[in-house]
Amino acid sequence: MPRRTATMLASTLMLIALLCAGVLINVPYAEMSPGPTVNTLGDHDGEPVLQITGRKTYPTTGHLNMTTVRVTSADYNMNLIEAVYGWLAHDDKIVPHDTLYPDGKTEQQSTQENAEEFSQSQESAKVAALDQLGVPVKSWVIVSTVVKGTPAENKLHAGDVIKAVDGTTVKQPDDVAKLVTKHKPGEKVVFTIVPAKEQAAAVKANKTATATKNITITTATSDDAGTKRAIVGISAGTDHTFPFTIDIKLADVGGPSAGLMFALGIYDKLTPGDLTGGKFVAGTGTIDDEGKVGPIGGISMKTVGARSKGAQYFLTPADNCAEAAKDTPSGLRLVKVNTIKGAPRGLGGMLASPPHQPYELYWAIVSTKP
Repeated sequence: MPRRTATMLASTLMLIALLCAGVLINVPYAEMSPGPTVNTLGDHDGEPVLQITGRKTYPTTGHLNMTTVRVTSADYNMNLIEAVYGWLAHDDKIVPHDTLYPDGKTEQQSTQENAEEFSQSQESAKVAALDQLGVPVKSWVIVSTVVKGTPAENKLHAGDVIKAVDGTTVKQPDDVAKLVTKHKPGEKVVFTIVPAKEQAAAVKANKTATATKNITITTATSDDAGTKRAIVGISAGTDHTFPFTIDIKLADVGGPSAGLMFALGIYDKLTPGDLTGGKFVAGTGTIDDEGKVGPIGGISMKTVGARSKGAQYFLTPADNCAEAAKDTPSGLRLVKVNTIKGAPRGLGGMLASPPHQPYELYWAIVSTKP
């Protein structure tokens, strides 16, 4: 066999062997890519995303699109070829598997957590939007979840209203953990609660529940990676009653990152005039009850997905701006957002400003351009 032919054959066989090895070798990585983007002012699957009854609404124009990221599932085994392809592709991002699924989190656990965060983000978006409008909302601290096998199991239940811990009035969800961790593991802590069923009945009757119960729980020792501390095995959250009905109809979406766009969409529908001025605005960001906007993951994937659908402006949480500005898609202008306070003035001013260089980072909503 001629030497050249032998060399080509050997090289071909080696290439085939390397490709086979690449397919067979699993690597501890996961993939992120641009996901769907939905206009909060429009329809999805044949019905309005935001449905408001019991309060006058106004026509809107333009887009206020929430954005998403697709990720590989927790049990997906990525091979070396897929990882290399993802590293080279502009529209994909390869990250360590533990970044998306820390502590061996299963697909079911991740889905449940994302669903809970999405539900909470909707509630906070409603509260923040109505606060911007000066509409009062009744709020109270509740037991959000009870961890199986912990001291609180069968003593506290999801939806129970937490009025006090050891006689100290609870005003915010964070107050609960602060009061519990004042104890040493093994000590007793007293929760003053309104049971979930009684609270639900009071809300339905448009009354305030007054009957409370004292529940004594013996604390246990935390078993996570943090500092050892006293725990009872619950997470606290906030529940609300609204003066009119706001329904957010969007399925198959998880996580808290749509909060900002939901809040702006609700505000736009409840006020005369156009928040967008007819422009295509997309964005992302968590939001709390006070309207503060927080950072999210996968910002570069979201800007790509938004621009591919035609977005001209992208509302970007302040803590994500540096990353987003590194590789902003051509034709997309970033808008730095800290809070929705003053949103109509800030957003309108931004859209009225003339375009400059394509990757210029704008301040909006809470400050002027630096």
